[in-house]
Amino acid sequence: MTEPTRCAWAKKPLDIIYHDTEWGVPLKDEHKLFEFLILEGVQAGLSWSTVLQRRDNYRRLYDNFDPHLVANYTPSKIEALLANPKLIRNKLKINASVKNANAFLQVQEEFSSFSNYLWSFVNNNPVVNHWKTHEEVPNETDTSVRLSRDLKKRGFSFVGPTICYALMQATGLVNDHLTTCFRHAELK
Repeated sequence: MTEPTRCAWAKKPLDIIYHDTEWGVPLKDEHKLFEFLILEGVQAGLSWSTVLQRRDNYRRLYDNFDPHLVANYTPSKIEALLANPKLIRNKLKINASVKNANAFLQVQEEFSSFSNYLWSFVNNNPVVNHWKTHEEVPNETDTSVRLSRDLKKRGFSFVGPTICYALMQATGLVNDHLTTCFRHAELK
């Protein structure tokens, strides 16, 4: 049986599973959106493969990405996370995750859900792009710049335009699967 054609970045086993089952799938689940918000921030400056290898550790050590719990992490909990070699031990990123949990809860309160807020940036409809090559896929867009600015105004950190675009791709606000990739047509 021949392997289906995938986006060029999906090479390692975890990358392939993630690509084939999650990346670009429209997501509205609040806990999963919070997970992606945190993990995309963690990924800054690293490869997504590095984050995927530690994802289960993050789920376990971050209380399954419950924003109510993460928002209340104490300095001793933060120190324990920083000391744990199963995570990417970056003080700014770990502190940002707690800050972002609090901001996430405020957005939920204001918009009834983070999903409502996030999806409003694409008028509640996924943007379907038609890229033929990996080089055509942008690192950011006008929409990710607007999202980044708004998130920062709301108290979020590690949410620059590139991170926001990666979040949009991961959660299906944008379908950036290449037109040659079998997932592009499946997610139209």
